[in-house]
Amino acid sequence: MTVPAHVEERLTPHHTLPALEISAAETTRARTWAARNGMTRELEVNLADPVINWVERAAGGRDRLAVTDAHRALSYAELAVEARRLAALLEREGVTSGTVVGVGGERCATVIVAFLAVELLGALYVPADAGWPAARVRDVLVQAGAAVLLTVDAGRSATALLEGAAEAGTRVVHAADAAGLAPWAGAPRLESPDQPRYVLFTSGSTGRPKGAVVEHQGMLNHLHAKIVDLELSEMDVVAQTAPLGFDISIWQMLCPLLTGGRVDVIGDEVTHDPVSFASAVDNQGVTVAELVPTMVRHLLDGLSAPGAPEHGLTGLRWMIATGEELPAELARRWLAARPRTRLLNAYGPTECSDDVTHHTVTADELGLLRLPIGTPIINTRLYVLRQEDGTAGHPGGQDDTGVSWVVCEAGETGELFVGGICVGRGYLGDDERTRAAFYRDPFADAPTARLYRTGDAVRLLPPGTAGHGRPTLQYLGRVDRQVKISGVRMELGEIEAVLQRHPEVAAAAVVVHTYPSGSAV
Repeated sequence: MTVPAHVEERLTPHHTLPALEISAAETTRARTWAARNGMTRELEVNLADPVINWVERAAGGRDRLAVTDAHRALSYAELAVEARRLAALLEREGVTSGTVVGVGGERCATVIVAFLAVELLGALYVPADAGWPAARVRDVLVQAGAAVLLTVDAGRSATALLEGAAEAGTRVVHAADAAGLAPWAGAPRLESPDQPRYVLFTSGSTGRPKGAVVEHQGMLNHLHAKIVDLELSEMDVVAQTAPLGFDISIWQMLCPLLTGGRVDVIGDEVTHDPVSFASAVDNQGVTVAELVPTMVRHLLDGLSAPGAPEHGLTGLRWMIATGEELPAELARRWLAARPRTRLLNAYGPTECSDDVTHHTVTADELGLLRLPIGTPIINTRLYVLRQEDGTAGHPGGQDDTGVSWVVCEAGETGELFVGGICVGRGYLGDDERTRAAFYRDPFADAPTARLYRTGDAVRLLPPGTAGHGRPTLQYLGRVDRQVKISGVRMELGEIEAVLQRHPEVAAAAVVVHTYPSGSAV
């Protein structure tokens, strides 16, 4: 692997990761368990190409649309040229291989152009959401070590975004200034498939966000997994609805570009209004949409309200629910209201390149108290382990020093561990928190493979459960204090830590209350 020194020195070396406390016998048993229960899935796919190569190959064929938003439409050829012009601008501003580039502003077609430009130069993409307060923007840019913040807004960017950059001492570059520049003519700077590609910041229990580093191969593997499991083709249109700080925004932006399909960027105002969203899906020919279950519920409520259109989402092939637990009651409502649109329950942590399991929901399993999260995506290995003393444990090593792990059999509750090329590099510039969640993988043949401890309690459902012909995983909750509200990962400890910074707050405790409607605060 070739990584610039100024990036490598901020990544935790593999050999310093802790070894998972597990015996040789249990290691062998875990490998057998994963193979026997379908918790490992191998498929050879091309992980060596940058996404821009797929775009430029598609641009050489018939001219078709690649990206659309409310204001403009880009063909594959136009997308490639814009990306290379923006790469020329970034290089002029000193961006090179390994440079960390913040990208911020409202979601639009230019964000996808920006990602491809950053990829062309071999830099790392770090999104800064337009809705973040200035303090969050500052913290992310400082922790990431961003050299520049590239703003994608056509006009003036959000005040908080600019203030955060100023407080971080990060230079602001405007994407609009690339207009008229000669396109960058170099070859994409991908030196190896395990080169870091992007950093996404998640909630941290200390009051400081964690920057999860994802490699090119993990990202691309996840794109291929979506193509394989959703059977995507050039006929598909994927709705880009996720905020830039969400991991699902990555596949929504890029996956269709590998198949010759189209990305349709749907703005927040439309996405948050059920009737407007359904109209946009129909008018733009969207075939694949992904929402957190809270938004799926709002969508169904809106479409069933008096005066709502009788028909909607007519061309939608897939609705993907992710980011928080999908209730069986909500799945039942969806299958009854939209029986022609398949419902996929997707699960995965940001640290593992997004989703690591997929599950197509069927009517047979709606009697379960909790729906399955499914089986692994391609080139991913899953293990359900429990501590030898029978405790669930807590991510971070608070109470598991010297305690060995053992394999859970079907029906037993354990903690989910993830292996395979999807596992990221850890947290940028944060050895302590990296070593609390990442291990040297004892189950892999590759000596540098990593294993990620999710902190999620699961159990393996045996074949025959609710009509399933093969084993599948069921999510049971967290083993720590992390929660998800509308798909946003939150460490209650982070909120408490921030509250306690106020000089008049001596102590703070944060709890989550769920209302009957399913919303949480």
